[in-house]
Amino acid sequence: MDQSLIKNYLKKGSLVKRSRDINRANSLIQVAKITANSVLEIPIKESNSILIFRELYEALRQIGDAKLWKMGYEAKQHEPSIKVLMDADIKNKPVLNNLDRFRIIRNDMNYRGFKPTLSQSQEILDFWKSYGKELLLWVNS
Repeated sequence: MDQSLIKNYLKKGSLVKRSRDINRANSLIQVAKITANSVLEIPIKESNSILIFRELYEALRQIGDAKLWKMGYEAKQHEPSIKVLMDADIKNKPVLNNLDRFRIIRNDMNYRGFKPTLSQSQEILDFWKSYGKELLLWVNS
């Protein structure tokens, strides 16, 4: 993540400087894997689209949090966690631009009562299936 962006997040209070915490990062990575693997076992349908979207978003956010802990920062809001993921070194980098839209959808779900469409939940599910392993490799590198 760009240093000027980090400084901006620190100034806004959405990121806090901490000691690097590899144990916490590894714990977050493990929980993200468990959560995502559990979600993958659930057949997607209209009645569970909220659960699928929210839990896969949380798994992605936890990977971002883990990266920040490895860098010596704690996210106090979701934006820095998602932004650090958008800088991940994966083969299809442009697809990472979807992450901020996922964050906005999740925010609308939690604070505005928005229900994601089945296609939005399918999209984040497909995203995880296509890029989850690559993001996990990246955060562990």
